[in-house]
Amino acid sequence: MSGASASAAGGPRTAPAVRQAGLWNIANVLTMLRLLLVPAFVLLLVHDGGANPVWRVFAWAAFAVAMITDVFDGHLARTYNLVTDFGKIADPIADKAIMGAALICLSVLGDLSWWVTGVILFRELGITLMRFWVIKHGVIPASRGGKIKTLAQGTAVGMYVLVLTGPLATFRWWVMAVAVALTVVTGLDYVRQAVVLRRAGLARERAERAESSERNTAR
Repeated sequence: MSGASASAAGGPRTAPAVRQAGLWNIANVLTMLRLLLVPAFVLLLVHDGGANPVWRVFAWAAFAVAMITDVFDGHLARTYNLVTDFGKIADPIADKAIMGAALICLSVLGDLSWWVTGVILFRELGITLMRFWVIKHGVIPASRGGKIKTLAQGTAVGMYVLVLTGPLATFRWWVMAVAVALTVVTGLDYVRQAVVLRRAGLARERAERAESSERNTAR
């Protein structure tokens, strides 16, 4: 048996195996940290009936850390090829969990109108379900408007977590108004993209079936 490789001898050359990222990588650790912060944030926010400004500051700190990890875990996963099946599932769950918990708690405490919480949560859940509806036809990418919406929501909710009075309380109302407007506008844009993507996918499937039928007929 010679020492020549199969490729040198003219045999088939196999592609090198791609190393899969392990579960315990920095991106997934940040995602898990964000999941753990959800119950901690809730306990801090509702402590002492939610009336203690000091505990509200602690809750804001937990919320801020969760928002920051949301930015970094996805960036690290894409940049360093750390994307895993766990991350694909856990990351959006963590995103919705921390925002949903904040909105619901603030409404329960009487700091935020329930209709605001309803609009935001309905949009987020609806877009998530819509992504699954069209997933076989393609993926709806995150838009720049969606990213701005997320930033506006995080800023507004963070300001409501804090006990603010006077001009700051008025300012946070306007920030939340902008966040709600962006939530609705970007949600409608995602619906448009989903409809276009699904129509294109169905048209492509019909064309492929027609082409396949023609080939079978020609045989």
